[in-house]
Amino acid sequence: TADLEALIALYDDSAVLIPTFSNRLLSKPEAIRDYFVKLGGRDELSIALHEKTLNVQPIGGNIFVMNGIYCWRFEVDEELLSFEARFSYILDLKRDKPIMHHHSSQIPRML
Repeated sequence: TADLEALIALYDDSAVLIPTFSNRLLSKPEAIRDYFVKLGGRDELSIALHEKTLNVQPIGGNIFVMNGIYCWRFEVDEELLSFEARFSYILDLKRDKPIMHHHSSQIPRML
């Protein structure tokens, strides 16, 4: 829905984000917010989940690991580009802000 505040509200104050389009590990709420503000400013931004790749693993209680593949699209130098990426989340559904850990990385080209 492109609701930045709703997205940020999902990340626990102690969450760690290893983002798709940065070489930094983000472990402070302000850094996570700044990353999404910058990424959200991209023209023609969209994200599509490859639903058949989605995997949800219960760990115990209300803790889950979720992973899969999604495709980011946005303009770079007025050209619409696609970036396939894999992701994983650790979620604690007992928390108001359930995302504890989020790792996303571009899928490397095959040799």
